[in-house]
Amino acid sequence: MFTGIIEELGRVVDFQPQETGARITISCSTILQDAAVGASIAVNGACVTAVALSADRFSADLAPETLKRTNLGALRPGAPVNLERPLRANSRLDGHFVLGHVDGTAEVVALEPLGDDNWWLRIRVGRELMRYIVSKGSVAVDGISLTVAEIAEDVAGFTIIPHTYRHTALHARGPGSLVNIETDILAKQVEKLLRRA
Repeated sequence: MFTGIIEELGRVVDFQPQETGARITISCSTILQDAAVGASIAVNGACVTAVALSADRFSADLAPETLKRTNLGALRPGAPVNLERPLRANSRLDGHFVLGHVDGTAEVVALEPLGDDNWWLRIRVGRELMRYIVSKGSVAVDGISLTVAEIAEDVAGFTIIPHTYRHTALHARGPGSLVNIETDILAKQVEKLLRRA
């Protein structure tokens, strides 16, 4: 379980396709301070397992399902990635409940300056996921907990504050970029219960 509060901006060092999946290696420092082999780490919002660790990097194996549903398969050396360690039971919940189970990707329509280093992000979301997105609700976009500011048909809009723009991989995104989306688990659970009723 994560919160969508990005702890560190890492960089892809290596990406090796394998027969079934791939192995990704990411350079970082903060999230490795208490990490061990087998630790869960959110990379652009996708929960992966650290299978190798060193002082300044970790590697994770990416399953075919992960490559299909996320933007991780498009990453190449040098690409910035959002990193977060899992939530501890005794920690404050600053964002929202993020499972690290990415539902799919969305296309960046625009990332435009609003002034004072604030930005306006608009993403095009598929209809199958848009039904779980509500105005003023929370969505994890590349693992970042964001509040929905606007919905216009299949496009969701978010205000990006200076801190988020500077300390996440959003500054490297532009029109046409794919971002990972995880919608609110509560909406999916409610929908399932209502179907049964």
